[in-house]
Amino acid sequence: MKRDAADAVLYDAPGPRTRRITLIVSVVSAVAIVVGAYLFIYLPLERNGQFTMKKWGPIIDPANPLFDQLWTRLGQGFRNTLIAAVLAIITSLIIGTVLALVRVQLQSLRRRRYVGLAPAAAQALRALTRVLNAVTRFCVEVFRGLPVVITIFFVGRGLPEFGLDFDTLWYVVIGLTIYNGVVIAEILRSGMTGLPTGQAEAAAAMGLSPFQTTRLILLPQAYRIMLPALISQMVVVLKDTSLGFLIGYDDLLNVASQAINILNNPIQLYFVVGLIYISVNYALSKLAVYVQRRLARGRRATPPTTVAPGTQLETEAVVGTTT
Repeated sequence: MKRDAADAVLYDAPGPRTRRITLIVSVVSAVAIVVGAYLFIYLPLERNGQFTMKKWGPIIDPANPLFDQLWTRLGQGFRNTLIAAVLAIITSLIIGTVLALVRVQLQSLRRRRYVGLAPAAAQALRALTRVLNAVTRFCVEVFRGLPVVITIFFVGRGLPEFGLDFDTLWYVVIGLTIYNGVVIAEILRSGMTGLPTGQAEAAAAMGLSPFQTTRLILLPQAYRIMLPALISQMVVVLKDTSLGFLIGYDDLLNVASQAINILNNPIQLYFVVGLIYISVNYALSKLAVYVQRRLARGRRATPPTTVAPGTQLETEAVVGTTT
């Protein structure tokens, strides 16, 4: 009832004539899209023989002699893609969390006066803090501004020149971690700095150090609040593994490209590869929605607990009530 009243305030409800016009326009647009797809997509593809079994047979016909070989290779490429994505996601989360903690700590130390130290020592510590803060910020801006393709190419071609010879998989993982690690660090840092300042003040009043405040109070909330952005970044990592073809990594897209050189059916194979990527990314998106709902349900269902006075749990509970 309240929602209907709010909608009536925001805009006028369409009348019968407007609804009729909207329905007609929608039907005409749908028909035009179908006709356009038939004339400009289906017919040209059919004239060029893109729907023949010669093109689709190795993909959909188990009786085709190349069916097993093709899907075996695609399975190997898909497995390599998942391995690189999982490793890059884990390392990016670790590096990003550490970098976010360091940046948040440096920002809090910039405001510290170092009471009780000699003036020279206090000045030196403040100067060191400013230098470290500038260095970390410079690294974040540089690596976040570099395209992933350049990062992977530089890692894959540059590290061997310094005698660091790894498997191609690790070059892809390192390249993805360099970029996505700083992006995740900024996501978590913005999540922590966006929390109400009363939480950090309450934690300081309870005697927690800045690092304890960040680790026990700010970081867990930042993970929960920024979970959609983190999941989106994981999707980006999965898609960016396809850039491993630059250094010869046999991911799904590279394997498909090799098969296209033999089968000469790029439209069909790239269509299948696109469906695979869409399916995995859609599953990750649904996982993010599921985890968010579980976390929200867990917060609502958690009963209040009684803790002993003077314990660390009491400190966390008192600080949590300031949100």
